[in-house]
Amino acid sequence: MKAKFSTYLTEMAPGLKALIAELGKSYDYVSVLATDTVGFKMRASQKVKVISGQTMVSERGNVVRVYKDGLYSEYAFNLFDSTKVEEMAAKIKKALDSQLEVLKATESEVYSTDKLSDEPQELFVEMETTDMPEDADLDALIQKLQKISDRGKALSDEIIDCAVNAESNHVCKMFLTANRDLRQSYVYSTAGLLMVGSRNGKTDQAYNALSDREGPAIFDGLEEYPEKTYEELSANLGAERVIPGEYDVITTPEVTGLIAHEAFGHGVEMDMFVKKRALGQEYIGKRVGSDIVTMHEGALVCKDASSYAFDDEGTLAGDVVEIQNGILKTGVCDALSALRLGTVPTGNGKRENFEHKAYTRMTNTMFDSGVSTKEEMIASIKKGYLLSGFFSGMEDPKHWGIQCIIARGYEIIDGKLTGKVVAPVILTGYVPDLLKSISMTSKDYVSFGSGMCGKGHKEWVKTVDGGPYLKCRARLG
Repeated sequence: MKAKFSTYLTEMAPGLKALIAELGKSYDYVSVLATDTVGFKMRASQKVKVISGQTMVSERGNVVRVYKDGLYSEYAFNLFDSTKVEEMAAKIKKALDSQLEVLKATESEVYSTDKLSDEPQELFVEMETTDMPEDADLDALIQKLQKISDRGKALSDEIIDCAVNAESNHVCKMFLTANRDLRQSYVYSTAGLLMVGSRNGKTDQAYNALSDREGPAIFDGLEEYPEKTYEELSANLGAERVIPGEYDVITTPEVTGLIAHEAFGHGVEMDMFVKKRALGQEYIGKRVGSDIVTMHEGALVCKDASSYAFDDEGTLAGDVVEIQNGILKTGVCDALSALRLGTVPTGNGKRENFEHKAYTRMTNTMFDSGVSTKEEMIASIKKGYLLSGFFSGMEDPKHWGIQCIIARGYEIIDGKLTGKVVAPVILTGYVPDLLKSISMTSKDYVSFGSGMCGKGHKEWVKTVDGGPYLKCRARLG
């Protein structure tokens, strides 16, 4: 079935077009991003059962962007009366003019930017989905999650709690200018199971998640998670500490995605190039990985929770080859940063919501698959680890350092898994060194989109990452 476009936005469109025309009398460029996103989230555990009709991305509102004399300004609002367009335009102009007065009064240095193009373009996309979050039977769904939680808790007396969460969103966005009319509607859902346990005074946890650009029907996949998650929790509870050092390692697709996100996420978001805050800018056209390393970034790279038709600045979604056979080809870019850098936007201008600024942000960041099998990769290791699961990660774009907190490592000796587990594992290093050490990639290719990504301490958006199994050399501690 198709995710139907918002009736609310459809009815708003003529009035917003009139507003754009009225503001166009005072400004050289005017755009409006209008959003209408609805959804739900729920959580079931031994401690709590919660259903909410609001998610982090639920919103209904608009943001106007205007341009004049090298400067851009924005004004966000949610209430709009199409019969009072002139009054609204005057209110917006007054607010934006006051921003300019503040700049003048404070003698602030401003960055003059060229005008965005406004070529005629129309797009109407209602993406396919399994079902709609608006149609979900929430009472039946929370009971299903509770049964999964109960089944997980019953697996062992070691388990303290088994929490199951699920979220589904129907996203509708409309981007309008004097000459453009872009509209999209799609659904994405995410879910996960977190299991906490204790053994001999040691407490640990394990987590598994799923995501897709589909409706709540994907939550059926949670049924297989309790046993799998307990197996991983038990491994963590019985794990030893890793002896710090450099090892040959194999990363599962989930850990591969974490490396992709942290290594070539913020570090090649090109608004950081404008601010001279990313070392990656100096490596464009240079080798940053081995010959078998190729990485794509963009909303069209795969179908998952961060796959859309156009971004929050009206740029069509793309599939950007960031690294090709080890050579860093380019980064990704929002529209204004692209103007300042003399390049083209890549469809990566994203807002946390209509009240927040658009930044260059990741969408789907994926290593390409290769020709090996996981078994061949394990057999090639004399002494090392298979790294699986993760808790968090971070990078330093200015110096290109990376730190990943991995859930566990399975020991490999003479090409065989020994059964010994170490946990947790901290993977650190210099990004080019890590990627240049990649010597094998598997045929597998998996995406993960259950989490959110922040920029700095805020600005949270949905992102996806993943890829194949990788064999590389890494510093563990």
